[in-house]
Amino acid sequence: MNYSFYRRILGLFSLLLLGLVGCGGGKPAPVTPPPVGTTPTKPTEAISHTSLVDAPGDAVSFADITAESGINWTHFSGARGKKYMPEVETPGCAFFDYDGDGLPDILLLNGADWPEVKTGRKQTRVALYHNEGGGKFKDVTAGSGLDSEMHTMGVAVGDYDKDGKDDLYITCILSSSRLFHNEGGGKFKDVTKETGVDNEGKWGSSAVWIDYDHDGNLDLVVGNYCKWTPETDVRCTVYKGEKSYCTPHTYTGDSIRLYHNEGNGKFKDVTQKAGMVWAQGKTWGLAVLDFDGDGWEDIAAANDMEANCLFHNKHDGTFEEIGIMAGIALPESGQAKAGMGIDAADMDNSGRESILVSNFSGEGLSLFHNTAGKRFRDKTTDAGMMDTSLLKMGWGLFIFDYDLDGRKDALVCNGHIYDNVQKFQPDVRFADRPLLYHNIGGMKFEEVAEKRGDIQKPQVARGCSYADIDGDGDLDVLIMQMDGKPRLLRNDGGNKNSWLRIKLEGVKSNRNGYGAKIEVTVAGVNQLYRVKSGSSFLSALEQIATIGLGKYSQAERVKITWNTGQVDTYKNVDANVLLIATEGKGAKAYAKQDLKSTPKVYTGS
Repeated sequence: MNYSFYRRILGLFSLLLLGLVGCGGGKPAPVTPPPVGTTPTKPTEAISHTSLVDAPGDAVSFADITAESGINWTHFSGARGKKYMPEVETPGCAFFDYDGDGLPDILLLNGADWPEVKTGRKQTRVALYHNEGGGKFKDVTAGSGLDSEMHTMGVAVGDYDKDGKDDLYITCILSSSRLFHNEGGGKFKDVTKETGVDNEGKWGSSAVWIDYDHDGNLDLVVGNYCKWTPETDVRCTVYKGEKSYCTPHTYTGDSIRLYHNEGNGKFKDVTQKAGMVWAQGKTWGLAVLDFDGDGWEDIAAANDMEANCLFHNKHDGTFEEIGIMAGIALPESGQAKAGMGIDAADMDNSGRESILVSNFSGEGLSLFHNTAGKRFRDKTTDAGMMDTSLLKMGWGLFIFDYDLDGRKDALVCNGHIYDNVQKFQPDVRFADRPLLYHNIGGMKFEEVAEKRGDIQKPQVARGCSYADIDGDGDLDVLIMQMDGKPRLLRNDGGNKNSWLRIKLEGVKSNRNGYGAKIEVTVAGVNQLYRVKSGSSFLSALEQIATIGLGKYSQAERVKITWNTGQVDTYKNVDANVLLIATEGKGAKAYAKQDLKSTPKVYTGS
């Protein structure tokens, strides 16, 4: 949480906080512009304005189906009036298909009582919901191995041992973070101790799986926030002497950690060796991208009142932090914001991934546009995102094509940390509505949440994620609420646009295909997607790429570039199918995502 809000907005009420603490970047490693595959039939700028539909977006509406879905669960932050910092920064969530039946299941993260509280109260802390189909979910937490007491923060999903089942890494506070191995049959085993990824009991935040050295095994990046315990808690006030949550400046930050997968069921902490030590810490969000198109995944970190980081992959097992030189460390103002959530994607169909970061109220979003694969420029105002986000406190966010028109849109979830914020800032809300940005081309966005049904309802949001829960091809949304119920929002309406969903199965690459680049060409428009772990805030997004094809019934070309360098190309792929592509071995297309149907086989080239 950042409090430069008070420097800008609450300064009117004579509340001043400390300024930014800078971040070192050094000189960036040489980079080259990214390859974008086949030369488009039109110039890049023209493509960014090209729509694949006649009237995109207007038919889409989101319906709140939480109650009817069977999800009956409430988050517990542990708050009991002491205003401990970690209380207001959870919860996260995940969509993942833990049993491989083709339907995304849901993991909901929870808090716990603080050590000094002795209530004897028993409750299920983390909730695992199985997707039963038809928009229905069943609570299967009991006996799953996930029903243990832990004060959770974030989650990352990945098959670290390549057994075909996705495992869970859950970050925690005041205890070790946990690695849960998927045993099959809805059972998970805590293997933290034997694998060596306990994060040494630090205050973990977001985490991502990434095969940074392309050895075929998933490595683990763990974000850490700051050094805090109930015993070292500091009394801070912001309004008439009332105890409140402190600013990040009050506590010392903790570094990101990098664990290398040794391939034998164990991990090794290589943070220092790999150049990932980040003493300033205070990291909330992590995103994986290949910003310079060199075929090696880089890591972007959203930091709280510290400059954002960009760790450039140097191809030799090490990284160089180049946030300042690359242009994402600071916004146009030159003053560090409070980075919370983060995502990266090709938002203008240029073949280059831009970065979106959520911040504290009074700061607005940060949209860093990737220019020529070498440097980013702050385009928040030009894109139409600054005015609409300025007074909102953003957390989880993601970039997705909600209306399947071939342009990537964005959702930002909001909610303040102070339940009394309107006492000193009448225009700011504790419970606030999300922001839904519709991409209208040319790196311009229109905020449309109030036109899109139940998604506009206010809540004290934190983490959020997306998945296609009902197999209709469009993306549904899950929003977590602090000390409240989550909201499952089904993507409804009369949207008739076509789609293509692609699931990757690595062979020599990591099993999830994380880091692979997917390029889809339809009607001469090239779309770039990257299969990855992480993004949002403390949450994990669905591990399937969803590509909007607009009014077209085929994709002219699907090109997949794997981490190993293997390139698989498929031509004339039908719309409205789930394409399961296996590295170097062809692909199977299942109509309407029905895994029981007879698939169409694509041999590729």
